Amino acid sequence: MAKTAQEKLDAKAERAYYRKHKKQYKLKPSDIVFNIINYTFFALFTLSCFFPFYYLFINTISSNDLVRAGKINFYPVGINFHNYVAMLQVNDLGNAFLVSVSRTLIGTFLMVLASALAGYLVTKKEMWHRKFWYRFLVVTMYFNAGIIPVYLNFLMLGLTDNYLVYILPGIVAPYNIILVKTYIESIPAELEESAYMDGAGFMTVFRKIIFPLCKPILATITIFGAVGHWNSFTDSLIYMQNSPKLYTLQHRLYVYLNSSSNLDSIMNNTTAASAAMQQQMNMKVIKYTVSMVTIIPILLVYPFLQKYFEKGIMLGAVKG
Repeated sequence: MAKTAQEKLDAKAERAYYRKHKKQYKLKPSDIVFNIINYTFFALFTLSCFFPFYYLFINTISSNDLVRAGKINFYPVGINFHNYVAMLQVNDLGNAFLVSVSRTLIGTFLMVLASALAGYLVTKKEMWHRKFWYRFLVVTMYFNAGIIPVYLNFLMLGLTDNYLVYILPGIVAPYNIILVKTYIESIPAELEESAYMDGAGFMTVFRKIIFPLCKPILATITIFGAVGHWNSFTDSLIYMQNSPKLYTLQHRLYVYLNSSSNLDSIMNNTTAASAAMQQQMNMKVIKYTVSMVTIIPILLVYPFLQKYFEKGIMLGAVKG
């Protein structure tokens, strides 16, 4: 499509302006030195963050004999996936994986929904004793009864050895509610006022206006919640003492790493193939493999939400 006369004039004026101010854009020697140092520092920092994951991965897919000898440092040798195949033969691993996945999905969904709704409600002046409830919510971030009182409380409520102990305590997350509240306060009030003038109620405004506009901050707290649920094993360790079937993946693998000196006690069978695999693996290799098994799901999910993460944090932190 041919450019119009006005577009040609604009392009010509832009080139003339650039030529006129070209000298202003030239970097000084000090700027070049600063950029080199800056880029070098952040490149090394990025490498230091990435290398531990890379090191774990190459050790899990390399020859176990070389791993035992400590000869795998920068690249894999004798690539194989026997370690991951061996992990599939761990007793109750599949059930523990389902428990972790289900608590992560259900717990995160309910936490995000509750945080969005509570964060919206505490921004409404019409809410009964709004300031009191908001301050009461904030206070809970600084005071905790301790493990024993909490355990006794859950025991009296019948939540010990109960799957709901993974879900219910985490639904109300004060910090996430504060993030959502500050984010909602940054949304122009005119959007809500126009909806109220058209006859919409609080829930209609929340569902059709506020909730869709809060996607960045909701994605942010989704990451917080999902990582917390996926990595948690202390609640399983404390509250599931009599229910091994409700162990999370992290708790199950933690038990194996601390109670087994070989794979005999954690394999489903004793076939010749399993026996050969047991001879090849040792606890060092198992620890590396276990670490990768617990890390991989989060690494796969995070990139899809990362684009919302920084935006949600920055916008949610504009107001105090």
